[in-house]
Amino acid sequence: MLLSDAPKGASFTVVKVTLGKEVGKRLADMGFTAGAEGAVVRFGIFHGPLQIRIRGCDILIRRFEAAGIEVEPVGDWSAAHDATHFIGPKRIKKFGAVKKGGHCDCCE
Repeated sequence: MLLSDAPKGASFTVVKVTLGKEVGKRLADMGFTAGAEGAVVRFGIFHGPLQIRIRGCDILIRRFEAAGIEVEPVGDWSAAHDATHFIGPKRIKKFGAVKKGGHCDCCE
């Protein structure tokens, strides 16, 4: 599984960094090495950067960089996904993009 697919609040263990050259080296220098544990704190709108907490530091990385990091889930990622994608009744009326049940399109 890739880090870019992790939902907000998910914990993970790094398996390997598949990016090469300078980007892969810099990620390794920042703590993205095999066996390192971290968590997704938040991510920007419109598929913006991800804020990752790893080895006691908060790091912002681009989506394409996160797509080059293979991770293993720690715990249940479905619970983190449900917690971040539920939208209350007021937002359902206002935005109208949420289907019956109060969940986003990806929760079908």
